[in-house]
Amino acid sequence: MKPCNRFEMQFPSLSANESFARAAVSAFAAQIDPTVADLNDFKTAVSEAVTNCIVHAYRDTIGTVYISAKLFEDGKLTVRIRDKGCGIPDVAQAMEPLFTTGGSERAGLGFAVMQSFCDTVRVHSTPGGGTSVTLTKRFSRRMSYDKR
Repeated sequence: MKPCNRFEMQFPSLSANESFARAAVSAFAAQIDPTVADLNDFKTAVSEAVTNCIVHAYRDTIGTVYISAKLFEDGKLTVRIRDKGCGIPDVAQAMEPLFTTGGSERAGLGFAVMQSFCDTVRVHSTPGGGTSVTLTKRFSRRMSYDKR
């Protein structure tokens, strides 16, 4: 199925931009007319993915975070968050709850949170080449899309 709307953006991996990414995806998703609870859940998943780029992918440097989103007429929203950072050597291990490479100040629940708030979470990573996280959620409300 072809998306009925989409957007792309990129920004430096500064912690201040996490809230910007969250707001941008939220504004884009609003056209589906989701429930407040569903929208808040999805925004949290986006925040976790963007935070992973900022904290883990570009640990000691500033890199670029890329976001692309697609909306479909059936209410499905797909958001891809990617970086060109250090990558994840073992994706399965990284997705285990409580696993973290961020030290004692990190809980290791980012992927678990994403999975709890999305229908699917796909992670592709290459050590030294970056990571891509694709979040998909089908919202119960349908968008009314004017194709003009």
